[in-house]
Amino acid sequence: MKHFSILLLTILMATSCTKEKDFVTLSGKLENNKDSLITIAGQKGPIKTIKINEDGTFKDTLKVDKADIFTLQTSQYKRAPIYLKNGYDLQLEGDANNFMNSFQFSGNGADNSNFLVAQIGESQKIGNPALILKLSEENFKEKVNSIESSFDSILSSYKDLDTALVSKANKQTDLMVTYFKTEFDKLGAVRKGNPSPKFENYVDIKGGTKSLDSFKGKYVYIDVWATWCGPCLQQIPFLKELEKEYTGKNIEFVSISTDEPRRSGGTWEAAEKKWRTMVKDRNLKGVQLWSGEDYSFQQSYQITGIPRFILVDPNGNIVDANAPRPSQPSLKELFTELGI
Repeated sequence: MKHFSILLLTILMATSCTKEKDFVTLSGKLENNKDSLITIAGQKGPIKTIKINEDGTFKDTLKVDKADIFTLQTSQYKRAPIYLKNGYDLQLEGDANNFMNSFQFSGNGADNSNFLVAQIGESQKIGNPALILKLSEENFKEKVNSIESSFDSILSSYKDLDTALVSKANKQTDLMVTYFKTEFDKLGAVRKGNPSPKFENYVDIKGGTKSLDSFKGKYVYIDVWATWCGPCLQQIPFLKELEKEYTGKNIEFVSISTDEPRRSGGTWEAAEKKWRTMVKDRNLKGVQLWSGEDYSFQQSYQITGIPRFILVDPNGNIVDANAPRPSQPSLKELFTELGI
């Protein structure tokens, strides 16, 4: 009986030693830290605050309902992802002045958080998605394949990842690639180098009408705007300066007002009057046109927000379906590149 009791005690001790903890242990040190607390937050808000000692060290435990990506932050502008699962014992080393990019996790479960930091770092290298969508078809495919390969490479370099995180990461990469391909396909007819969609017989403030073909032989910088659009009005002084600077050059500045009844007194007559009044009151230069009831040009360029700027070459082909704004230095750089 005595031997049986000893055997039972040994089994119980072994079982208790291997039982997974029902909490997370988080400790570490942040160099150059000036904040007093670390906040851990989930999708529903903060779940734990941890005191940071004067030397930047901290240690505490917390429980999570399920394994997931959480946010670790010491202030509004210092935030980083962290993957938590009950049973993990994580140690964090980092620099508060280089908050997320300097982070290195160690301990049980560390690969998950290190992977998240690496993944975000890679996403920051992608740059402006709009510029990727402007690439030629061949360069676009090469770029998207490169992005996908980079994320797959990061994923495969971490061996001890939670299956739920792997699934989420793969889904995220698939969604990103699908987004790029879908948006690129949408551009279709308005891709760089293609013939530009045309507008025809738009009312000219100086009398008569104008069409895109009226400007054949010149570059055409088109401003799609409306009198009620605040951001559009902010660009007017910059556009005036451009028009003045490029007087006599091989470029025409064409502004197309999209004013319509809903925001202009309820009738097409009122919309046209509002446009004419603003052109006069603001002494707008360049070619001033009103599209009236014709939405075809806007629809062809898939314009869902204004102002929108478009650059067409002397042959009527698209240079940039979403050109830089007059206030952006990159516009003059583009003009110089084109020899304007």
